[in-house]
Amino acid sequence: MVTLRKYIVAGLLVWVPLGVTVLIIKFLVELMDKSLLWIPEAYRPEQLMGFRIPGLGLVLVLFVVLLTGVIVANFFGRKLVQLGEKILNRIPLVRSIYYGVKQVMETMFSGTGKSFRKVVVIEYPRKGIWTLAFLTGDSITSVSDMTGKKMINVFVPTTPNPTSGFFLMLPEEDVMDLNINVDDGLKMIISAGVVVPKRKAEVLKK
Repeated sequence: MVTLRKYIVAGLLVWVPLGVTVLIIKFLVELMDKSLLWIPEAYRPEQLMGFRIPGLGLVLVLFVVLLTGVIVANFFGRKLVQLGEKILNRIPLVRSIYYGVKQVMETMFSGTGKSFRKVVVIEYPRKGIWTLAFLTGDSITSVSDMTGKKMINVFVPTTPNPTSGFFLMLPEEDVMDLNINVDDGLKMIISAGVVVPKRKAEVLKK
């Protein structure tokens, strides 16, 4: 029975990660293929060629993103974007959503930004209990002035879905740098602590 269990576990370690990877890729490809619905039905690839080619939607999305980048990278394209933003700025709810998402994207893709580039540990939800968090930036000046301390923003993700979580503002001295990269931090969170970095992490006081 011990030998049988060993073989079953070894087989699961091969097929489960492979199966999950295939399912995720399949889901993403099918999601991207929905972009082909933008094309008039008579000109869709399956109508012209008589069969469906998985992944063409992903190619279409990449082409549209690349083409958009080429257009907005010049003076004329920037003027078009500014004109569109002026129109969106007149719509209350749309304005809040658009500029909020845009600011997040600009911060995350900025080479000098701090967002989600550092894994930290904080005492949460109470003293004596520690959890992983991601540094998202410095807090607003008014909060620091009100507390008399330099405050920083952190995001505490939930397990096993790190896309949801809690936004916290903490004094800088209550946040410790964890000497691991963001990928390792995400693996720990998604696996509920089962997967940990191979090397021993060093906690450095800020």
